[in-house]
Amino acid sequence: MMYSYDNYLNEPYALDFDQMKSLHSELIDEIGNDPDALELYDDLIDVATKYAAIRARWLRMPREEKMDTDSLRTSHHNSVIIHFNKLARYLRMQGEKAEWRDKLGNDEENRYYRKTIGDFGCYIVFVNSICAR
Repeated sequence: MMYSYDNYLNEPYALDFDQMKSLHSELIDEIGNDPDALELYDDLIDVATKYAAIRARWLRMPREEKMDTDSLRTSHHNSVIIHFNKLARYLRMQGEKAEWRDKLGNDEENRYYRKTIGDFGCYIVFVNSICAR
């Protein structure tokens, strides 16, 4: 089966490009030139890139490979969530609102938000990838 952006948009709690762009702009604005925030953001990009690499292959993986890779994918996904939380916590300590994090949802209250947070991590990887021309 071939997948498209429209397939994604039909999923529960999907964020469209405009929503992700807006969230990303909020995040970037709050980070500004703060060296500690920039370091946390770089760490986030590193873990999100690992997660996105697995996720990009997921639909094409044979069942056995999925079973072998699932715990690693989950671990990378957890790391993405942890790094978003760390960045938001740091920014709040600096007086920022970090509303972008609240808009991503609380994955402990609703497990679907876990997917939304992962989607946003993949979006950030996408932006970094196309900016690296």
